[in-house]
Amino acid sequence: MTTTQVIDPATERVVTTVELADEAATDAAIDRAHRAQVAWRAVAPGDRARLLRRFAEAVDADLEHLARLEVTNSGHTIGNARWEAGNVRDLLHYAAGIPERLLGQQIPVADGVDITFHEPLGVVGVIVPWNFPMPIAGWGFAPALAAGNTVVLKPAELTPLTAIRLGELALEAGLPEGVFQVLPGKGSVVGQRFVTNPKVRKVVFTGSTEVGTQIMAGCARQVKRVTLELGGKSANVVFADADLEAAAASAPDGVFDNAGQDCCARSRILVQRSVFDRFLELLEPAVRKVRVGDPAEASTDMGPLISAAHRQRVADFLEPTTDIAFTGTCPEGPGFWYPPTVVLPAAGTERVLTEEVFGPVVAVIAFEDEAEAIRLANDTEFGLSGSIWTSDVGRALRVSRAVEAGNLSVNSHASVRYWTPFGGFKRSGLGRELGPDAALAFTETKNVFIATT
Repeated sequence: MTTTQVIDPATERVVTTVELADEAATDAAIDRAHRAQVAWRAVAPGDRARLLRRFAEAVDADLEHLARLEVTNSGHTIGNARWEAGNVRDLLHYAAGIPERLLGQQIPVADGVDITFHEPLGVVGVIVPWNFPMPIAGWGFAPALAAGNTVVLKPAELTPLTAIRLGELALEAGLPEGVFQVLPGKGSVVGQRFVTNPKVRKVVFTGSTEVGTQIMAGCARQVKRVTLELGGKSANVVFADADLEAAAASAPDGVFDNAGQDCCARSRILVQRSVFDRFLELLEPAVRKVRVGDPAEASTDMGPLISAAHRQRVADFLEPTTDIAFTGTCPEGPGFWYPPTVVLPAAGTERVLTEEVFGPVVAVIAFEDEAEAIRLANDTEFGLSGSIWTSDVGRALRVSRAVEAGNLSVNSHASVRYWTPFGGFKRSGLGRELGPDAALAFTETKNVFIATT
């Protein structure tokens, strides 16, 4: 039996030991899901909706427990963790409206009637990362279940605890055995079997672009459907006509939330040169004000990084020649702590400006005009998210249309709402999650012609 130790990143203490599934256990879970799907797709839409609402209510009743579990397992602040558990609850309620609204079409034709149906795919394998274990799990399983699919979910090895609990809550809520299973295991074992087992008809993956590329290539061999949400190097573009005080005060939230371990992190701040110095003057106190510490405390703004190895990876982005403008503070002693850090890299010469750090490090650079701002914002292989700060509505629309990213905010850093689409351009991914059409990504459209003559 293979096991993994779950570590509290704020204390470095072992929380528990979790058994990891091998290939045989993975195939057995997929077989159970395959068998269960026949009955699950036949459940009346209203009954499927009621079961999803019960699941949502079970999550709500367990919300504080789920949040505390996430604080211990992932080092998320308690405020963030409560929001994340609430996001799963709200998404399940939203998904409960899907079964009765998964509408086909009646298309005018000669000599008969033509109608379309949205048929479930079958078994869906969902692979979840360690940075947002609860909400990203829900983004995959909630619409998939609503559309009549069964789901096998693989949490990250580092953060399996809330996913395991969600699997328990699904059963307590009355979802039939085999409809929603949680299978902790290695990506090279469980995740790979999702790709290679022909009974899995779709893989949903959130994680690195490198691994996502491998999954896409593997799924192509079976023409298997795939949704990928991958890396990001998002820009926070601040124009001279913006409310500089608001832009600077909010910038730390845009990049240091979840200790920067966020694909949507605005890890490049592009500031118009005429207000560059003033923006830095305003940014410094906002960064120093970020409270880094015990994630269980309500006053904490930022917790630890996920592991010692990841902390070293983040630190390696700062080269001896890197111009560090200023930093915040963080605790000493046990825990994978790293201070909020602002750097001023020379354009195009340092990794911190071009690669995804996935930690609390932000690069600030200047631009001259709108055209250069757009060029710099697009000067990356990624295209997931970003922000634009300006008081000019016309500029906001022009720049939003020109920036190659899937999720943009104007005078805000809000990227994710469960009722609006989410996904990336370029190497940030493939497909869309969330929003009113989320369930369609878990269906095939079937066309049926009925002759009447």
